[in-house]
Amino acid sequence: MEIKLDKTLSTAMNARIIGSGKETMVLAHGFGGDQSLWDKILPALTQTYQVVVFDWSFSGAIKEPNNLYDPAIYSSYDAFSDDLISLMEELNLYSTVFVGHSMSGMIGCIASIKKPHLFKNLILVGASPRYLNSERYEGGFDMKDLEQLFSSIESTYYEWASFFPSVVIDKNDLESVKMFQETLKRMKPEIGLSLAKTVFLSDYRDILEKVVIPCTIVQTTKDIVVPLAVVEYMKRMIKGDVAVEMIDTVGHFPQLTSPLQFLEIFDRLENTNFSSL
Repeated sequence: MEIKLDKTLSTAMNARIIGSGKETMVLAHGFGGDQSLWDKILPALTQTYQVVVFDWSFSGAIKEPNNLYDPAIYSSYDAFSDDLISLMEELNLYSTVFVGHSMSGMIGCIASIKKPHLFKNLILVGASPRYLNSERYEGGFDMKDLEQLFSSIESTYYEWASFFPSVVIDKNDLESVKMFQETLKRMKPEIGLSLAKTVFLSDYRDILEKVVIPCTIVQTTKDIVVPLAVVEYMKRMIKGDVAVEMIDTVGHFPQLTSPLQFLEIFDRLENTNFSSL
């Protein structure tokens, strides 16, 4: 069952409420994506949860003209967290299970500090508080790596958008690579560059000690974007209870490459058996 929405922000962000479970789950996609990247796990989740999916303001799925995304406003995750809070309040959501992929993991953390009553659990999928290496922190990237990334996005966006998914997703999983290619290519190049700088130059390590909502960190065994050192750092620094769930797959998108293993996490979280679905 899908609930029809007629509200300002939720309409602009293509929000949908699907399913009729007693608990509400919010699925938030990451950089370059849209809500279609949850499609492999959505049918199973909607049998148990009321699931909310939406598109962030940067997404190519936002209807034209896209008047939502302003690079000056969205130069930090704070604006995204405010959008998340406003969306949840508009839909009268509270005590939700929030699933944030990549950048959305940290956005959910920030929102939970501002409005903790909106969240029951935070599921942080491939999340990182900082991507840049420093003397005492392994984020995964040196500045020269990021400068090359920004240069590729700026000079040859669509070529980069064709190539990048095979770097962050198991290149042998052609279906999943294609799904991310399609969402990346729908995003405007100028938005892609602005957003990449917001994401990869971010540093939110200082907020982790303020996160008190129970967290589950979901990490693949081989993720070029987020090294295992980041998982260990987050587990150590987050104030609330933290569990770590490792998924034996390659890449940054376990919801695409290992959907059944991904669903088993919610089986353990809520004692709901998805294995037969």
